[in-house]
Amino acid sequence: MADFSRLTYYEPKPASDKPLRIEADLCVYGGTAAGIAAAVQASRMGLRAVIAEFGRHAGGIAASGLGSTDHGNKAAIGGIAKQFFRDLGTYYGTSAEDGLVWYFEPHAARRIFREWLERAEVPIYYEQHLAGVEMRSGKIASISMENGNTFSAAMFIDATYEGDLMARAGVSYHVGRESNAVYRETRNGIQFGSHHHMFNAAVDPYRIEGKPDSGLLPGIMDVEPGTQGQADRSIQAYNFRICLTNVPGNRAPIPQPPGYDPDRFALLARYIRAGVWDYRYKPPQLPNGKTDTNNFGAVSTDHIGANHEWPEADYATRERLFQSHVAYNMGLLYFLANDESIPLELRQQRSQWGLAADEFVDTANWPHQLYVREGRRMVSDVVMTERHCRHLQVEGDSVGMASYTMDSHNCRRLVLEGLAVNEGNVEIAVPGPYPISYRSIVPKGDECVNLLVPVCLSASHIAYGSIRMEPVFMILGQSAATAAAIAIADGTAVQDVPYGKLRERLLRDGQVLELR
Repeated sequence: MADFSRLTYYEPKPASDKPLRIEADLCVYGGTAAGIAAAVQASRMGLRAVIAEFGRHAGGIAASGLGSTDHGNKAAIGGIAKQFFRDLGTYYGTSAEDGLVWYFEPHAARRIFREWLERAEVPIYYEQHLAGVEMRSGKIASISMENGNTFSAAMFIDATYEGDLMARAGVSYHVGRESNAVYRETRNGIQFGSHHHMFNAAVDPYRIEGKPDSGLLPGIMDVEPGTQGQADRSIQAYNFRICLTNVPGNRAPIPQPPGYDPDRFALLARYIRAGVWDYRYKPPQLPNGKTDTNNFGAVSTDHIGANHEWPEADYATRERLFQSHVAYNMGLLYFLANDESIPLELRQQRSQWGLAADEFVDTANWPHQLYVREGRRMVSDVVMTERHCRHLQVEGDSVGMASYTMDSHNCRRLVLEGLAVNEGNVEIAVPGPYPISYRSIVPKGDECVNLLVPVCLSASHIAYGSIRMEPVFMILGQSAATAAAIAIADGTAVQDVPYGKLRERLLRDGQVLELR
């Protein structure tokens, strides 16, 4: 019997009888890859850095199954981010001429991040659940946790996927999709018409086919369609990046999740009966016969519409949503391998795959980090938009580059003209790498002068879909820490860091700020 007791997002921690009072030059809230890159860079620049991490593990999604790197143009990746892939090359003993490895097992990423923090002598405090922010004269003076611990620093970085510190500090942000009109975009807001991850057969959405009064099948939202380009509060779907293997000696059976209900997958069964099977496992693309299993097809691991509360939810609500995603993703794999409504040949194919038994050993071989593709997004003096992605607008204060497709997973599954329809998928290539503005990772000056936000940066929904790749987050984390160090040395607000000085240091440290 699998032990799921540690497969949680949040467990309340009582206040300690002896709470810690931690002081540092830089406090990074969020032990994601971006947060680790920031702390390492800060240490290299002589700062006392500390990380306060919400969960029990470091590395975020980069160390929790996302081993098939969405890198875009590799030439745009420099600095600490490039070092990560070089260190992977050393770990695997690659024979590649450049010494880089781009596809990696979860435990390899965790090992490299751990070694980085040890060498940099950066302490990381786990299960630090943010409870409050003390502001003084437009600055964060300290942050406090539910367990009573407090962290004081001259500078703070919010490296969470949700933007929790940013929000509690009173920084402006947006959740959901803007209308196309807000930033003169074409791919924001409600988006119908994609050719990807859509139903390729007509599927009735009702519990009793042809009878709307019987109710909707699980996973279908009872909402109005809206109009193309219209704003709404939807965000792109979350899932787990699942590490599977078909290597018998390392294959653990897919367990039946707690509260398993096969009716939850009635839509998938109906879709398969309609003659379409478009959710497939990729062949092993990670070392040692493992996969980074992601969403693919109309009904897959994306738990469409189930995450809309997440960005602004309290921790207990996020725990409920986390468990819903566990039950959906694990249940989907179990259903495909075991339910008699699935054709025998397909069941037999799926049964050849299981969880990698040497990964995530403390969480029943299941990834510990939910793939939070989009949370809050800061609204600052510069908002990165589709126009930047398309090279129609260029800012002169680059702190890194992005180059991946403008990519939004589906945001809603609804009924349109009596059929089940997915909505929100966008996959539009960009012309090439484009610079990310320094002003997009710092708040407005009248909101907070000692906070940098390299993950939930100032970007529209569709531009964020291009920027939101882990190598880019590491790049921006390094740049944010560099700016923090300069601000401390010069005694200035982060908004007043001289860009020339910042640029010179970033280039010296190997960051790529433009490609000619």
